[in-house]
Amino acid sequence: MEKRLFLAILLSSLVLLFWSLIMPKPKLNVPQAVVSAPQSVETVKPDAGAVPSAVKNTTTSLIPYSCGDLAVIFDEKRAAIKEVSFKKYQSSKFSPHLGLASDEKFNFKLLSLSPNTVIFRSLDNNLEITKKFIFSNSNYGLELEVNVQSVNPYPVTYKSSLLLGAIDFNLKTQETRFEDFTVVSADKLTHPNPRKENKFNQLKFIGLRDKYFCIILGKLPLESTAFIKNLNPGNPCLGIENKDVIIAPKTTYQEKYSAYLGPQQVKAISLVNPDWSAIVHFGTFDFISQVLLQLLDLIYKVVHNWGWAIIILSIAVYLLLFPLTLKQLRSMKEMQALQPRVEELRKLYKDNAQKLNKEIMDLYREHKVNPLGGCLPLLLQMPIFFALYQALMRSVALKGAHFFWIRDLAEPDKLFILPKSLPIIGNEINILPLLMMVGMFVQQKMSTVKSGGTSQEQQKIMLIIFPLMFGFIFYKMPSGLVLYWFVNSMLMLVNQLTLSKAK
Repeated sequence: MEKRLFLAILLSSLVLLFWSLIMPKPKLNVPQAVVSAPQSVETVKPDAGAVPSAVKNTTTSLIPYSCGDLAVIFDEKRAAIKEVSFKKYQSSKFSPHLGLASDEKFNFKLLSLSPNTVIFRSLDNNLEITKKFIFSNSNYGLELEVNVQSVNPYPVTYKSSLLLGAIDFNLKTQETRFEDFTVVSADKLTHPNPRKENKFNQLKFIGLRDKYFCIILGKLPLESTAFIKNLNPGNPCLGIENKDVIIAPKTTYQEKYSAYLGPQQVKAISLVNPDWSAIVHFGTFDFISQVLLQLLDLIYKVVHNWGWAIIILSIAVYLLLFPLTLKQLRSMKEMQALQPRVEELRKLYKDNAQKLNKEIMDLYREHKVNPLGGCLPLLLQMPIFFALYQALMRSVALKGAHFFWIRDLAEPDKLFILPKSLPIIGNEINILPLLMMVGMFVQQKMSTVKSGGTSQEQQKIMLIIFPLMFGFIFYKMPSGLVLYWFVNSMLMLVNQLTLSKAK
């Protein structure tokens, strides 16, 4: 029972830790560009919270633009990308809010639209500024040209700045926890705290990402400084500023940047710039996540279905750990065989706990049984589990992937949607977590070491609590992850049944 109790405490701790972490505190063939002609310019009030309130104008002119896989909404005044929809991914939206925005003191107007190019112009008493967005036909690359010309007969000092994008934590949605910044300098890559103002030098590139998509800005001047600052409380932005330049009369100063605007996929990003793929990061177990995604992708190319790819991956991981798993199951069976003698020792030394523990350990040692031997496979599984969770949560390839009744492996399986919400489970009936609970109950019951007295009551309680606890934790998780764990549990159960029938 000591072993079972230790295992219960270990599992409970890991699950609680995982719960605290997840809760808030293919080759790309992009179609040729198409522009609806003529594009209309619509003046609307900004959505609440959609554009940071640091934008001073009370109305925003929104410019719709279509190019290949992208449907872009521009903020005309800031000459910025407000929102992007990706047609290839069920028109999923990415909102950098102020993507590639210029200083708000400049008031831009749309100058021209063409199949691959959008140009804005700002004109005041001193400067004429044009911003040209050039979209690629073959990938998610984007070129940005900024031309600044003095319109006065005397030199003008110009200090340029460019926002990459902003995060609006005030929206308080579950998806906000996936948004972060990436800053890569000459000596290191960092994912800085977006809530903390900061500055960075010697830049290579900077990035902003959400759950599935990202925007990256590179080809930066050596003198550029990246900054994180708050437009408003809970409204941080990431951008760059360059050193002052003096523009002579009737001359033009030019800045050129390379950018990426697309899915958070290593292959897609590498088509534009391989170095930028470093933005794809999965946390503590990043290396394992990357390996699992590559393996999943390899399996998918063979079976052409992400559900079957996950099942095959689960089988592969199980076979990899099979020697340890077999040792665990045998250890549990030997523990069951020794339980009557353990109960005798409990009665004999019920008033001497120290002697009792010594005798039990001597008994285990005599029969070469390790009471903690079953924990090692679990400890090896947990990093894989966490890594796969992060990988599946951020894998845009799984978005919309079907498998039997599951319509989206990146979401709960949602076998039924109820007209009204129920306590705890809401209005979704997710069958995979329920099947997993049943499998865990059977597995627990088979592996329970029979004992008497208080120990038996504790075992009965854990027999019910464990499946319920795991079912609750898994209920709202991506069905792809639940599928992986369910298959692994079923393989364990089959192995356990086989071993229990062996003489």
